[in-house]
Formats: sequence, structure tokens, C-alpha cells
Amino acid sequence: NPLMLTLSRLAVPVVTAVNGPAAGVGCSIALAADFVVAGHSAYFLQAFVNIGLVPDGGASWMLTRLVGKARATQMMMLGEKISAEKAESWGLIYKAVDDAALQDEAMALATRLAAGPTVALGTMRKNLAKALEVDYASALLVEAEGQWQAGSSADAGEGGKAFLEKRKPVFTGR
Repeated sequence: NPLMLTLSRLAVPVVTAVNGPAAGVGCSIALAADFVVAGHSAYFLQAFVNIGLVPDGGASWMLTRLVGKARATQMMMLGEKISAEKAESWGLIYKAVDDAALQDEAMALATRLAAGPTVALGTMRKNLAKALEVDYASALLVEAEGQWQAGSSADAGEGGKAFLEKRKPVFTGR
């Protein structure tokens, strides 16, 4: 559980690449990312029921929020493999790709995010997590606070300047 909490508290987007079975707590770890890219041969499995145990690593909390109660129940109580393609169609993962392209796709995404306004991206990550826990009015306050934080960053200044100069911004993560 300390690993899962650490992943959830990171101030930067997290990308995982799944190139085979993501089973048990491995499934939970993979799905804790903001972006999950999986090769077509990958699958997601909560097989604890097959050995008389219950999923851990935050699986019940995470799966319910990612795919809804019915599909979370299916995954947890039936212990069946969910293919990468099905996981993508369910919204469980970001993208299913050819196995040979997996590493390149995941690295391209991570590189794109790392080159972005990381203060704003980290704030979005926190806002998205909070949105699942608070009412609408509270979510508006969380967004306003996040906007102030991101707006005070050097990256926001660069973004505004680049917009006025009609050029692509060069973010530095500050």
C-alpha cells in the first residue's frame, strides 16, 4: 500500500507500458497510472477470487472509478482476463498498440508530457483525483486554487508569451 499511495501522490503524470499479464497487484500498479499503454498481447486480471482472496492495492476503489461498479465486479468476482483491446474499449486504459510499438508509444507519450507544463499537469492530476471525492461546488474551488498555482508558474508566463508571439511554448517545468 505505501507504493500505491506514493504513485497516487506524485506531482507529475505517470505513464505505464504493459507488455504482458498485469495480474493481481500488478494490475493495480499498472492501472494507477494516468496513462496506460498496453501491447495487444497484454491482459488485465484480478484473479484473487481464484485462490479465495480479495483484490488489493486499491483495486476495488480504482476499478469502480475507472470502469464502474458492474465491470469492476466482473473483473474482481469472476477473475477473467480482460484483453488490452477490451480494456481500451472500457476506458480502463489509454491505448492498446501493437506489441512491437509499445515501448516507442509509451516513451513518446512520456516525453510529450515531460516537455509540457509540468506544474499545470501535476495540478490537473490532483484536480482529477479530487473530483471523484468532492461535490461540484468544491471541485470548482479546487480548480480555482489549481489555476492560481499553475498561473503563478514560469511555464504559464511562457505559455502566454508564446501565444502572443504566435509560437510554440518552451516549458521548463517551473
